[in-house]
Amino acid sequence: MHEDGNGDAHRGEARTSWSSGADQEFLSLERELTMLLRRARANQGEMAREVHPDLEPAAYGLLVRLEECGRQRATELAGYIGVGKATMSRQLRALEELGLVTREPDPADGRAWLVALTPEGRSRVGKVREARRARYVNQLAHWERGEVAELARLLHQLNRGMEK
Repeated sequence: MHEDGNGDAHRGEARTSWSSGADQEFLSLERELTMLLRRARANQGEMAREVHPDLEPAAYGLLVRLEECGRQRATELAGYIGVGKATMSRQLRALEELGLVTREPDPADGRAWLVALTPEGRSRVGKVREARRARYVNQLAHWERGEVAELARLLHQLNRGMEK
């Protein structure tokens, strides 16, 4: 057995060996997430165009959030999406001009506005999301339902961990 200068036999090698294995796992994770995110961005652009030809891809997430959570303040949407107030105002103005969202005064605070999907916006987003779910069902038809559930659970866990 060979000792390093501190009298520790192969401790550095064991640490390096474990570290290399872990690094390899994290490199694989990074590669797969990068590919997934690249595809997700491309899909988001397609879905945005399906909702409305003039819809910016970044605004699609706002519409989905409003569909899932109902009307919200612009500041809540900005915080969720991770953009500033000016960017949110610009995106909401564009969505309003496309007839996809409406703004109304917040009854709890007259200075604030609540943003909600219009019936047209709800219909368009619902159709696109249903088509996307159908594509997932088709693409993952060879998976067991338990595997799909496990993937969803792990992605949820990853997303929660990244919020911290």
